[in-house]
Amino acid sequence: MIKLIAFDLDNVLIDGEAIDEIGKLMGVESKISEITKKAMEGDLDFETSLNKRVALLKGASVEDIREVVFKMPFMEGAEETIAELKKRGYKIATITGSFEIVAERMKDTLGLDYAFSNILHEEEGKLTGQVSGPLVKGSKAEVLKEIMEMENIIAEETAAVGDGANDVSMLEEAGLGIAFNAKPVLKEKADVIVEKRDLKELLEIFPDENSELTAKSADEEPSEEEKPSEEEAASEPEETTETVEEETTEPEETTETVEEETTEPEETTETVEEKEAEPEESSEKEPAKDEESSKDNKDDKEDDKDDKEKSEKPSPDVKAEPNPDAGKSFGELLSNKKELEKQLKVLTKERDDLNENAREFKKTRDELNASIKENLDKALKYRDERDQINKEVRKYKKLRDETNQELKKMEYASGRRDILKIQNEIDKIEKTIETKVLDMRKENELVKKVQDLSKTLSEMKEDEKVQTEATALKEVSEAHHAKVVEFSDKAQETHEKMLEYFKNIDEVRAKADTAHNTFIETREKASAKHEEVKAVLNEIRKKNKGLDKVKAKERNIESEKSKKKNMAEKEVAKDIFEKFKEGKKLSTEELRLLQKHNIV
Repeated sequence: MIKLIAFDLDNVLIDGEAIDEIGKLMGVESKISEITKKAMEGDLDFETSLNKRVALLKGASVEDIREVVFKMPFMEGAEETIAELKKRGYKIATITGSFEIVAERMKDTLGLDYAFSNILHEEEGKLTGQVSGPLVKGSKAEVLKEIMEMENIIAEETAAVGDGANDVSMLEEAGLGIAFNAKPVLKEKADVIVEKRDLKELLEIFPDENSELTAKSADEEPSEEEKPSEEEAASEPEETTETVEEETTEPEETTETVEEETTEPEETTETVEEKEAEPEESSEKEPAKDEESSKDNKDDKEDDKDDKEKSEKPSPDVKAEPNPDAGKSFGELLSNKKELEKQLKVLTKERDDLNENAREFKKTRDELNASIKENLDKALKYRDERDQINKEVRKYKKLRDETNQELKKMEYASGRRDILKIQNEIDKIEKTIETKVLDMRKENELVKKVQDLSKTLSEMKEDEKVQTEATALKEVSEAHHAKVVEFSDKAQETHEKMLEYFKNIDEVRAKADTAHNTFIETREKASAKHEEVKAVLNEIRKKNKGLDKVKAKERNIESEKSKKKNMAEKEVAKDIFEKFKEGKKLSTEELRLLQKHNIV
């Protein structure tokens, strides 16, 4: 299920290329557009194209750029689409080679969760023609991976939307790649192509998972077997098993031990101890059944009944399997059962040992997951702290730039700029006279020009009040700049701490993956061993049934013998009684025999 959607900015979230619009300020729009076109079509690498285009912007006013940026229109449907996707529970990011001045506006206006972009360098409110940031040399795929780590999700849970060649790496990394009004080079890599320049088309691709789940629960109440366990129901995005599954598929939610998964063998199957009671041989009494046999007596009777019905109505197409215990004596069956019980004891111990090992590996994995969560919490804490410090950096940058702008206006108003200009020209001419060999006429001309400029300079006076105010503004500007440097250093320090914790997460995750894989392997072995236990238990049940049948047969034989003996005695008693009626005297034994058969 998709959890994060990463958008390109230019020609995706906004309708146009920001750098082209900025280029209009400097009259280099056509040159920038040409370079942009080559980059988008894949004919020029992004770093080279970006540096070339930014160099053309050298000297552009930052204030003018802000005005241009805030006038740029959103792409059709951008505001409605982002708002709806956020409502449906998706995380939204923009990853752009464009600039922070544009990306931050998008983040604030649209309510994006993440905005990664490059930074235009400036001095005294003017662009220097230089650029830096994560997407000058780095790829969008690398930034997407960083967001995935922060969100603790896997590639299959991400989608990327772009329009040009510099979006290829991002679409290839994401689980779902969408080419939006894109160049051919990107369409070849995309899973989905959207030609219409309307972002609302994306709402058909990203369903409202919450409404679907609600509808499903209303239409169909799951049975007890279908209901998830507490562990499956618990959503723990911080734990690495989600990350492991964020690489397999949530092993954490299906990682019960064999006892949990196969219905706790110790509780649902008879243990060895329950089967160690052995029948005792006796010629007069029925042997005692073991506890397991008596416990399953009802089931055995039902099985016997089923067997009897099947024997009475044999299927013409199915041959009955031969009974390996047929013809065996009670002693033989009892011996076989004892051997099976020894085997069961060994298998049960092996299974229990494997289950114990699995529990230990699960415990280790869970401890590592807890460590990952702890590291992630700290990393996110430092990230938030860094972002707050960066806000201070931007605040003081803005104050510094506004102060510098005011200072420039004041210098023009006070005449100081003209004084400095004339003085620089005098210095330049005097240097020329000193360092170059000139003919007499040319040298005289330069000397005369210096004299005229010096006279003009002596007549110019700078407004003292304005000069005092300018000095004060300069001090304010320097104070703001000091704050910029101070907070920038703090932001860098905090950023490095954040990266350190992310590095720890990678190391711990590798260990957690190993522990999880070992746990799965051990659990599977325990499951296989449990199947062997069940097979032996089944054989023991069969032996118990065999013992019951043998004893029943013996009882029937004894009963038949007793019946025949009684019948013979009764016939003798009748003869004795007939003789008694004829006058024969009876002995005590003969009298008892008559009484036994109720003849007298």
